[in-house]
Amino acid sequence: MDLQLSGQSAVIVGGARGIGKAIAAEFAGAGANVAVLDRDPQVHHSARQLAAATTANITSFVCDVLHYGDLVENARIIKAAFNRIDHVVFTVGIGSGKFGFPFWNLEPADWPRVLEVNILGAVHTLHAFTPFQREARHGSVLLLASVAGQIGSQTDPPYSASKAALINFSQCAAKDLAPFHVRVNTLCPGMVKTELNRAVWEAWAKQSNEKHQNYEEWAEDKIRRVVPLGRWQEPEDIAAMAVFLASERGKNITGQTINVDGGFVMHW
Repeated sequence: MDLQLSGQSAVIVGGARGIGKAIAAEFAGAGANVAVLDRDPQVHHSARQLAAATTANITSFVCDVLHYGDLVENARIIKAAFNRIDHVVFTVGIGSGKFGFPFWNLEPADWPRVLEVNILGAVHTLHAFTPFQREARHGSVLLLASVAGQIGSQTDPPYSASKAALINFSQCAAKDLAPFHVRVNTLCPGMVKTELNRAVWEAWAKQSNEKHQNYEEWAEDKIRRVVPLGRWQEPEDIAAMAVFLASERGKNITGQTINVDGGFVMHW
């Protein structure tokens, strides 16, 4: 399927590894030029790998989303290099590194860093990049949230709360940017094998008094209990939806929260 993204540009914030890396690869495979940003210097290696596997123009930047001035400067450089900024995808996300359930397993001091990265990071990103989209009166924005932001997951309350706030911010931004023909959506992965998912298990294993399962046992058991399709979601599953939403096929989709979760979250 030709999604008509050839020659357009996509900015992936948090694209050094995992879901962000998969989304960058999917855009490049669809013919878009891609800029990948991440605070991890691994981002340059990931970009070189992607450039070797595609004919797309790939560039990379080491950038912390909490450093707003750096994001603004990178946005200026990307606009000059590509002459356009069509699509912006924010995939950055951290957890507290602890296991909630109940929430008082955590301290109030465990919250600020999670909220700053997951919420303010997205705010900084949109402030830095959407002025170019407003000027062009064209584009899309995608914020990567989580099913945890919809169901009040007790696993990591700061993470869950931050993702719920991200969903709400996405809806606010969608309303504000609609007159400029810029669409904003939220994409919620379910059970995906990422470093963050493993960190949840590690925190549970440290705090749980129950008989410990290894990561694979714990994850497979959880999938059997909560995912109707009974299987992992892969980063490529998330990436396919991200690129579809950016394309003209999704031209009437904005302000939506879309789950790629094997049926984990169903609203009646």
